[in-house]
Amino acid sequence: MYGAMKRAATKMPRDVESALRRAFAEETNPLAKQHLEVSLRNAEMASGGRGLVCGDTGYPLYFVRAGARTAVEGGFAGVWQAAAKATSRATRESLLRPTMVDPLSRENPGENTGPGMPKVELSFDSGADGGLDIVAAPKGGGSEIFGTFYRMLFPSDGEQGIKRFVLDCIRQGCYAGKICPPAIIGVGIGGTADLCMRLAKEAAVLRKIGSRHPEPEVARLEEALLKASRSLGIGPMGSEGINAVMGLHIEKALTHTAALPVAVNSQCLVGRRWRALISADNVILFPDE
Repeated sequence: MYGAMKRAATKMPRDVESALRRAFAEETNPLAKQHLEVSLRNAEMASGGRGLVCGDTGYPLYFVRAGARTAVEGGFAGVWQAAAKATSRATRESLLRPTMVDPLSRENPGENTGPGMPKVELSFDSGADGGLDIVAAPKGGGSEIFGTFYRMLFPSDGEQGIKRFVLDCIRQGCYAGKICPPAIIGVGIGGTADLCMRLAKEAAVLRKIGSRHPEPEVARLEEALLKASRSLGIGPMGSEGINAVMGLHIEKALTHTAALPVAVNSQCLVGRRWRALISADNVILFPDE
């Protein structure tokens, strides 16, 4: 977990870098190109051991998937304990900025650890072996604070209502560069309110840019929304341009017949995430994806 978080803070994922370079080639506004150039240069320096991909390391998130036969020494509570130790160490070593505070007193514990943090999402995959698949994602504050939306639509609102809501969220979040666009937009459709928002976050944080949902109708909606986002007149960091969004992914779940919940969650332009794979025989890999 520490190794994945360290890499996430200092290395830009390949798909994100490729998307930013495509955006740089497309944009014509000098300010838009300058924003992208600075972000790419930052990432290059961080990869060479000089600083971080972005100074706002935000929320420490871990997404863990276990196989059906995975056994963890001491039980799965050890996953949360390991996450806390990894986060504390990464913060002490200045790989993470100490941004997590008590919401009422505003007291800062100093190591990004405390009630609810770091956040660990644990899921199980019946088709996997006995190992663990871990993704560390330091999620910047701007993308989470200004890029999180939820609305319970009426079923009669249908696809047009979903499109209107998502595009309104993109416009609001990208205004003045609040979520640091070009953003990766995750959309959750269905489920309960909390499941819907979880789906949106995982769609924004975990999926590779350009990946498409396996269901053709959902993939078509992803393409339509991404295309529409390019007509908003918003570019990198809120400047004039076309690349307010570099990726848009949708995940869905069954919901109540009277409901149409929709959530939007944004990931900023550095798209930080890194995977650690632990096999059943304790071989650890950090694939450069």
